[in-house]
Amino acid sequence: MEEKEAKPSRFSRIVITELMIPSYANFGGKIHGGILLSLMDKVAYATASKHSGAYCVTVSVDTVDFLQPVEVGELVSLMGSINYVGNSSMVIGIKVISENVKTGTIKHTNTCYFTMVAKGDDDKPTLVPKLILEDKTDVRRFVEAIYRRQFKREYEENLSKIKEDWDKQEIEILLSNHRCINQSH
Repeated sequence: MEEKEAKPSRFSRIVITELMIPSYANFGGKIHGGILLSLMDKVAYATASKHSGAYCVTVSVDTVDFLQPVEVGELVSLMGSINYVGNSSMVIGIKVISENVKTGTIKHTNTCYFTMVAKGDDDKPTLVPKLILEDKTDVRRFVEAIYRRQFKREYEENLSKIKEDWDKQEIEILLSNHRCINQSH
């Protein structure tokens, strides 16, 4: 694969702002989480495509935190930045804020991380530009992404081991501390 010119994260930062309308509301009158996830996916795609110069697909969504509800009538701004790059993959950090336009109140409502993969014209993963880390925030985000990837890999390995050794698990003891009734015997 041909090496592409490295780019700083500021090159591909994206902000999308959208007014939250009544049709976006759930049965509780708040903006539906699925609407916000769809908007986050758009920001992740735009950020990754801008950095890579290629069509990108979502591979995983990690740690979507819903911190505060979003209300109908608020302006929601989604800010995406490249936090990490691999060979063809990129981790996009997304911060979501909402603004009550009447009061001017701004609140941080969501944080999440999307892993995107760049695809070439042959529909196969393609090499993405290296990321130029220009300041301490860029370095912190890159290192945090390395750790998140490592923790995810360890989690998947541990869960796989638990499944392999299922018969060795002390299920009754584990379940006894939780709000469930086991009727599977």
